[in-house]
Amino acid sequence: MASNTLIEARRSPAAHLQQLMAEASVAGGLSLGEVAFTTQVSVRCAPGSAGYGALAEATGVGLPEKVGQVAGEAGGVGVLWLGPDEFLVTAPEDAALASRLEAALGQEPGQVVDLSANRSVLELCGANAPLVLRKSCPADLHPRSFAVNQAITTSLAGIPVLLWRTGEESWRIMPRASFTEHTVHWMIDAMLEFASDPVD
Repeated sequence: MASNTLIEARRSPAAHLQQLMAEASVAGGLSLGEVAFTTQVSVRCAPGSAGYGALAEATGVGLPEKVGQVAGEAGGVGVLWLGPDEFLVTAPEDAALASRLEAALGQEPGQVVDLSANRSVLELCGANAPLVLRKSCPADLHPRSFAVNQAITTSLAGIPVLLWRTGEESWRIMPRASFTEHTVHWMIDAMLEFASDPVD
């Protein structure tokens, strides 16, 4: 009973900002929202090691091999490259994911840590999404440099974020949970210029 109460009482980092984000959606097709309660697991292992191979198999999609690469996809299991021996495994809510990865690593050198509460996941969609992001993101967001299903560590609105291009017109922005409100308000402000003039 207590467990069910805790589940019902959970609030995502941007839950109190849902109305603001909905109101910020513009007629031109821009929309901002939260992908709540994703599972996020940090994995560390040396490439080429037995632990690396076991974890790659356990994710079901492998592990990316270089900066910018993502194994899998946003709709299921996705693995983002954070460093030569560091990855972030993401998935729709899956309480057993960390345990499965930990079991796969076994006694091999490495690390598996559930970081699901560490970052919020915001989603910006629309043809003008790159223009919104470019206002404060130093990364090259042109499609020839930043293809669909690539992700990098960069900054936005003066804070570090993971930026993942999940589709032709969709992006996931992943700041630390404590910076969620700052990020949302900055993005809403950046979207204002794309709002259509009111119809008389």
